[in-house]
Amino acid sequence: MSALRKTAVTVAAALLPVLTAVPASADGKVDGPDKKLPQPPASMSTVGGAKLGVAGTQVQLGNGAPVLPKKLTGRSWIVADAEHGDVLASHNAHWRLAPASTLKMLFADTLLPRMPKDEKHKVAPADLEGMGAGSSLVGVKENLTYSVHDLWLGVFLKSGNDAVHVLSEMNGGIPKTVKDMQKHAEELQALDTHVVSPDGYDEKGQVSSAYDLTLFARSGLQKKDFREYCATATAQFPGEKKGKKRETFEIQNTNRLLTGANGVAQYPGIAGVKNGSTTHAGTTFTGVAERNGRKLLVTVMNPSSTEPHAVYQEAARLLDWGFAAAGKVTPVGELVPPKSAVTETEASPTPVNGESPAAAPGETVTAASSGGSDGVGIALAVAGGVLIALAGGVFLVNRRWPLPDLVRRRPRP
Repeated sequence: MSALRKTAVTVAAALLPVLTAVPASADGKVDGPDKKLPQPPASMSTVGGAKLGVAGTQVQLGNGAPVLPKKLTGRSWIVADAEHGDVLASHNAHWRLAPASTLKMLFADTLLPRMPKDEKHKVAPADLEGMGAGSSLVGVKENLTYSVHDLWLGVFLKSGNDAVHVLSEMNGGIPKTVKDMQKHAEELQALDTHVVSPDGYDEKGQVSSAYDLTLFARSGLQKKDFREYCATATAQFPGEKKGKKRETFEIQNTNRLLTGANGVAQYPGIAGVKNGSTTHAGTTFTGVAERNGRKLLVTVMNPSSTEPHAVYQEAARLLDWGFAAAGKVTPVGELVPPKSAVTETEASPTPVNGESPAAAPGETVTAASSGGSDGVGIALAVAGGVLIALAGGVFLVNRRWPLPDLVRRRPRP
């Protein structure tokens, strides 16, 4: 069998469960250990590996590997090596669930390269129409002018649906933006995802998965601006005009593992990425953190625990486990590369979405307007590059992707 035919068979096998699976209903009647909670479908996508399509927890512990934390109640979760793509452990990784505002990672990854950050836009009343009731807002006002940079701060820090809608209008409107996001999800091989609204607000049929959200984060982190925004703890946002002067007000990132706010301990070495919460999705979170040179991604979707801030607590436990288990477990799958991420083997790193990933080691990028009253500074060191080859229809991947190094933090008490 030719290599190209083998690739076609592999892709078809991966797609079949996705095409036949039905998104879980929030109030469906199920049989299982807890009939009040929906259960994952019997058949899920196998993109990234066969084990990722199997319901339940997937982990292969080696000698000296710690057992998984006991307090894990997320319907779906995944912990993976951010650079090499190895999935260290997962639980219902491809279960198609409501994503909430973690879908904004896909929104940002799709639109960030299209608009210069210094571009200005005067908000028209129509730009703010169509937002769902109870949407999270940063405070964008009609008939006032904002820079693209301002609007992205509103998206990443306050999860502002108002900022999302304005940026979507600048991109040609909501329907076009949804179409662009869906196309980009498919390019990333995020086949569990169906986009209905760019802001992640609950909409019928809008689903993603822990696997796909992790792909979105990994792709977004290739972009310098994405890294800057998602690691920014506080910023000044434009307010109303008072005479000739435009006032500003402080906004704080709603990612509590980043800020250490509201009773959640700041996670050492965290550098983003995005949290979310809606009625249907519950709470969702994707984070990236670095420890001793190793960078991990974790996604947790809809924990059922009554523990305060459970999504952050469970994400922190999985990160702790992942750092302790790295090198002591056999990966249960991988984070696949984008379809078009193809270069020559051993070639020099090439630009990704308009940005060269091969920045000089130790390059520092300081997030503008950060460092508010919490004293958090941002220092992002960019390293590595994407080296992906296509040979006979089969991807050969050197999976070192540029990611943030440590984010400088205030001294812990």
